[in-house]
Amino acid sequence: MDHARYLVDISPMRRFRDFRRLWFGLVLAQIGAQLGIVAASYQVYRITGSSLDVGFISLIQLLPSLFGSVIGGSIADAMDRRKLLIITEVAMAACTTGLAFNSRGDHPSLVLIFLLAGLSAGFAGIDGPTRSAMLMATVDRDSFVAANTLRQLMIQVAVIVGPAIGGLLLAPIGIAGVYWLNAGAFALTALAITTLNASPPIGGGTRFGWSSVSEGFAFLRGRQALQACFIADLNATILGMPTSLFPALGLVHFHGGPRAVGFLYAAPGIGALAATVLSGWTNRVRLPGRAVVIAIAIWGVAITVFGLVPDLVLALVFLGIAGAADVISAVFRGAIVQLEAHDQLRGRISAIQLAVVSSGPRLGNLEAGGVAQAFSDQISVVSGGLGALLGIVVIARLMPRFLSYEISHTETDISTGWADPPEPPRL
Repeated sequence: MDHARYLVDISPMRRFRDFRRLWFGLVLAQIGAQLGIVAASYQVYRITGSSLDVGFISLIQLLPSLFGSVIGGSIADAMDRRKLLIITEVAMAACTTGLAFNSRGDHPSLVLIFLLAGLSAGFAGIDGPTRSAMLMATVDRDSFVAANTLRQLMIQVAVIVGPAIGGLLLAPIGIAGVYWLNAGAFALTALAITTLNASPPIGGGTRFGWSSVSEGFAFLRGRQALQACFIADLNATILGMPTSLFPALGLVHFHGGPRAVGFLYAAPGIGALAATVLSGWTNRVRLPGRAVVIAIAIWGVAITVFGLVPDLVLALVFLGIAGAADVISAVFRGAIVQLEAHDQLRGRISAIQLAVVSSGPRLGNLEAGGVAQAFSDQISVVSGGLGALLGIVVIARLMPRFLSYEISHTETDISTGWADPPEPPRL
């Protein structure tokens, strides 16, 4: 048996030096970000005892994240993306440092937690499309699916390692200590990015401004595959994203303490990592839209069952299945988005994608917390999973061109007419 056919394709790591270096630097930053998420969620729940308040963190972060994403994509298409990434990583380190100082006293300010979390989300909104555009600019067009899979692997490694470390370290080093680790990770990533080559947009940048932002949104008109990618993601995350309930479920429902909270945060990432490692088959899929629909349907079923099982181990298993389905959906959605957009637009299209990817879970956290407050944690989880399942069925029915979208490895993408950019230099 040729095991390489089933394992993740790491050829972009071997072929492109800057992709490799940026990938490892961003793994560190993403792990740090996950540490901060666990620390902030746990801290707010310990202060207020309310899952709704934990979900309120996501609401506070929503507008800054959306604004940062929209302007960040335009900035990323107008200047050297390496410089912009350094600025955003340093800014996020400063925000997390503020959270660490706020946690030192006996009565940390809840308002300051919300304010700094929102500010950090704004910088993360700029960082996200810049990171995606820079990563994809370091590889050739035929490596897009493999590069997107590795990008998801980066995220899943962070989603596993960050919450697991955060949950385990909350007791011995405290909330402030976890925040300090987060700030240090951002700072080290900024240093790593300084070793990369300059990364201006291929073919010349576009002038930053409202017309540049509008051009990105105008590009979506008539492209049903792109539109469906965003709608499908919002459907799954708004209705079926129960992460704001993890502190309550871990501490109260499963009676597991901080470790159980960390395990719940990490479980989807563990399943996603397994699916990513065994993702060699994704390069042979030619109908990515259909794969997205199947993956989100599995996500909805798994989340529903997670809400029904009473045992922590079983709950973690179904969260793992949900995470595996989610990452497969993300791989193919990312491939469609990157194939449809040429490099001069990639920052802005990536910004729209990030706005969707970041706002969906935040709205989902608020939705889950609100339903839990009105009914119960279990009803919130189950109703969300069923809603996501129903929603993807409706999307598939109403957007047939998404189901029939086909990946082709031609020199010019048929759907956009844009020719391949020149391959970046390899050192």
